[in-house]
Amino acid sequence: MMDIGELVEDFELPGLDGRAYRLADYRGWIVVITFWSASCPWSKLYDAYFQGRWQDWQRQGIILLAIASNADESEADLRRAAAEAGLSFPILLDRGNAIADRFQAVTTPHVFVIDAAGRLAYRGAVDNRQFRREATVNYLDEALTSLRAGRRPQVQETPPRGCTIVRALEA
Repeated sequence: MMDIGELVEDFELPGLDGRAYRLADYRGWIVVITFWSASCPWSKLYDAYFQGRWQDWQRQGIILLAIASNADESEADLRRAAAEAGLSFPILLDRGNAIADRFQAVTTPHVFVIDAAGRLAYRGAVDNRQFRREATVNYLDEALTSLRAGRRPQVQETPPRGCTIVRALEA
């Protein structure tokens, strides 16, 4: 398992927009990675949250990369869900679950924050929302506020909440 404070290894994935995205291209930025699903109700709960923040985050030196790793969601499914939700942030295709496996991501959403030096600073849930209960603490917002102020996040890991990432079956 990748430890908090560990340098995150570079990766490259294709985006739904046809671009190639390399983590190394964002060195010097704070990077928010969220594992995303076209069909998971938990993931859909956070679509508006991410859409509402990602452009403002860019102005603050924060990049958002959503990674779609579910083996049972086609590219057409992903495009349709993103269009229906009005999502314009980058959605990357992780076919074969290589990046989900590297991060040991288990749910959608499962959030990872990488600091400007390329080190893992936070992993877990967006907030403390539970079934039929609204959130009272936003772990992601708190982590980003701390990192922007030059501090380590007070809470660096929480249990993720969401739908299990559907991994490809080995042949």
